[in-house]
Parts: sequence; structure tokens; C-alpha cells
Amino acid sequence: MTAPYLCPNCKTNRSRFNIIEQQAKSVKLHPQTGEVVEELDQALLGPLHVPYTGPDYKVQCGICGLIEDELSFIKRAQLNQ
Repeated sequence: MTAPYLCPNCKTNRSRFNIIEQQAKSVKLHPQTGEVVEELDQALLGPLHVPYTGPDYKVQCGICGLIEDELSFIKRAQLNQ
């Protein structure tokens, strides 16, 4: 978060953003009820469970509400310098 942002949707906002931290939690659900049966430790995930590999946070435009990866906002700012 040390680069300028520009919203790729409204193309005017350069200063008002929400940073959304993403904390992935691996769980095992009951197939019929959807209740959480077990919370899985990231270090002990089985071969049938792919660990979360997405971004640690996303950015939301404070004007139009668009939610995207940080790179989208940075690239738009670089293109409009």
C-alpha cells in the first residue's frame, strides 16, 4: 500500500478507499446442514483440501464501491499519470 491508487471503475477517486483484510479459515462442513464440523489447521490440511492462496487484502473504492485486488487500483493510477 505504498503506491498511488485510482479507481478502475469511476476513474476519479484517488484518495478514498477501504482496505479489506482477508483472513482465510479452513473448515469442514456437515454436508446436509452446512454446520461447521471442524476447523482445520493450515499446517495439517489433507491432500483433498487446497489451501487459500488469494490476496491478504482487497481494496474497495470509497466512492463507487468497487472491490478489486490492489493491483487493479495501482495499474489504473500508473496508466493515468
